[in-house]
Amino acid sequence: MAQTRKVALITGSGRNIGRAIALGLAEDGFDVVLNGATDRAACEAVAEAARARGATALVAMADVGQEAECARLVAEAMAAFGRVDVLVNNAAIRPALPFLDTPEESWRRVLAVDMEAARWLARDCLPGMLERGWGRIVNLTGMNAIQGYDGHAAVSVAKHAVWGLTKALAKEFGARGVTVNAISPGPIAPDGQDPAQAPAALLARIPAGRRGTPEEVAALARLLASGQGGFVNGQMLQVNGGTQT
Repeated sequence: MAQTRKVALITGSGRNIGRAIALGLAEDGFDVVLNGATDRAACEAVAEAARARGATALVAMADVGQEAECARLVAEAMAAFGRVDVLVNNAAIRPALPFLDTPEESWRRVLAVDMEAARWLARDCLPGMLERGWGRIVNLTGMNAIQGYDGHAAVSVAKHAVWGLTKALAKEFGARGVTVNAISPGPIAPDGQDPAQAPAALLARIPAGRRGTPEEVAALARLLASGQGGFVNGQMLQVNGGTQT
C-alpha cells in the first residue's frame, strides 16, 4: 500500500522565506498548500516549482487577516488533501508608523495578520493533527518578538503574542504528538539579492558579515517539520548571523 504523503500549508508562500520553505518541504516529500493574499501569479510559479520537485501543489488565495478567510483556506486544503500535517504561519505585514500616529484600523489590521491568523489557523488545523497523533506548527516571529523597534509597536505586540501562543500550545499539545515552535529570522536578503550587498551600517551589526538567505531560514523550518525535529518543542530559534544573541 502506498504511504500517504504528508501535507504542509504555508502562508505567505509566494516569495522569499515562505517560498523557500514551501519548496524545501516539497523536496522533503510533502505536498504543499501555497497561500498569498493578492499575487496569484507568484504563488502559481511556486506551485510549478514544487511540482517539479515531485509534490502535489494547491494554490489557495486568502487574506489571513480575516477569520472567515482562514477557515476557508483550511477547508480548501482539507477538500484537496484530506489533511494538514504541517502549518507554517509565515504571512505578515510590517508597516512603519509612529505609535501616536497609528490609526486604530491599521493597528487592528497588523494584529489580525501578524497574530490572530496564527491562532485561527492553528485552531482549524489542530483537530486533524490530534486525531492522527502527529503535527507540526511553525510560527515565523522575527526579531520583533525579541525586542521593540521604533515605529513598529503593533508588529512587536503581535509577534510577542505569537511567541506566547507558541509556548502555550507547545505545552498543551506536545504530549499528543504535536510540536509548536517559532523561528526568528534576522536580516534576510529577499529573493534575487546578494546577501553580501547591504548598507554598511546594517552589515556592521551582523557578525556573519552578510545577510541571511531565505533558504537558510527554510533549512530550520524543514528540520522542525520533520520526524527528526520531534524533540524540539516550544522554542524560538534564531537565524540571524549573530545579530541578536
